[in-house]
Amino acid sequence: MEPEQIMLVQESWEKVVPIADKAAELFYGKLFEMDPSVEALFEINAEEQGRKLMSTLNLVVRGLNKPEALVPVLKELGRRHLNYGVQNEHYDTVGAALLWTLEQGLGDAFTGEVKEAWTAAYALMSGVMKEAAASVNAERAAQKA
Repeated sequence: MEPEQIMLVQESWEKVVPIADKAAELFYGKLFEMDPSVEALFEINAEEQGRKLMSTLNLVVRGLNKPEALVPVLKELGRRHLNYGVQNEHYDTVGAALLWTLEQGLGDAFTGEVKEAWTAAYALMSGVMKEAAASVNAERAAQKA
């Protein structure tokens, strides 16, 4: 990510933090509307899941300046999500729901540049997570062979 994109993500995130509960509610509502099958992947209540989401996003946003520290966290997150049943195609739906949520929460502040920056941030995050999951799947396949 470009430094300007990181700055845009971090600055816009500061506007989301005060409405984190509402943003989480919007996000999961949109996610489940877009793909009702993913709701079965969640074992905890929506409020608790929303807090986990916002906490994770906060960690990622604040870690964008330090990829050497962020990447291992994202890899672990990707491995854990594989165990929850998350498939590669779910990442696209999550990304679309996230961008929609940010647009709703930020309103006019969700400019084209901000959207592009968040798209890049999510691509980084989901890319690392998917690579980690693929690595686990390859290890499992090798063990079966």
